[in-house]
Amino acid sequence: MSEAAFEEVSVLSSIYCREGEFQLIQQAAQDGLMVQINSTVGGQRGLDVSLLFHLHPRYPSCPPAISVSSTGLSRTQCHNIRQKLLDQAAALPPEPMVHQLVEGLQQCVQVTEKGRGAEEEVKEREEEEQWTAVLSLDHIRSRNRYISLLRRWSQQLQLNGTILLGRSILVILQGARPNIKEFCRLLKTVKVDVDSSGKKCKERMMKVLIESPSSPSCGHGLQGFVEKSYESLAELSAAFQEINMTELYQQILPSLSD
Repeated sequence: MSEAAFEEVSVLSSIYCREGEFQLIQQAAQDGLMVQINSTVGGQRGLDVSLLFHLHPRYPSCPPAISVSSTGLSRTQCHNIRQKLLDQAAALPPEPMVHQLVEGLQQCVQVTEKGRGAEEEVKEREEEEQWTAVLSLDHIRSRNRYISLLRRWSQQLQLNGTILLGRSILVILQGARPNIKEFCRLLKTVKVDVDSSGKKCKERMMKVLIESPSSPSCGHGLQGFVEKSYESLAELSAAFQEINMTELYQQILPSLSD
């Protein structure tokens, strides 16, 4: 990590010094820094918004990754605010920028709320629907680290899921479609495993086998993020049957036979 990044984190802890405002979540030479800043915006409405910044080891040469969450805003609004902050970060010079992005949050919230019309409300309803996706992973070598990351992402993105370990490695996810897409993006952009030489690597070979709106009877057995192993197709079929996804299993079966 650069000295500028460490200095910025120190300054941020001084600026956002009230209880619960600032938290250093991660500090690692290989993975970078992760800080969370909780801010109240929106004037009289007083919205509490949580910003999670992942400062990569090359930061500030590259912009930070950003996550936005708030109990007072919809998923669509949080997604729009996140995109505005990412666009702002990409346009800034390669200098420490977290404080500037936090200050820009107020305007992002105002623009997002003003721009919320009938079309966005329809889109929001669609995104609030439950979707189900089945992902295929190429391999898992660093099992504890890999699954720990998947479980953390599922919690952060409010997804329920199951990872099935056997001849094929499958991840079943259920939740809002944008959150499933974000989960897939993280899989391909974050170093989640190690390669044959022991170096950290990304999940470039991940495939989405199926993604569709959840049927009313589909997946009532999914709770949290569960890890299961199987040894045969019969056991795999039983695992899908247990969570009321037999029809989904039949749809992905040809892909498993390739």
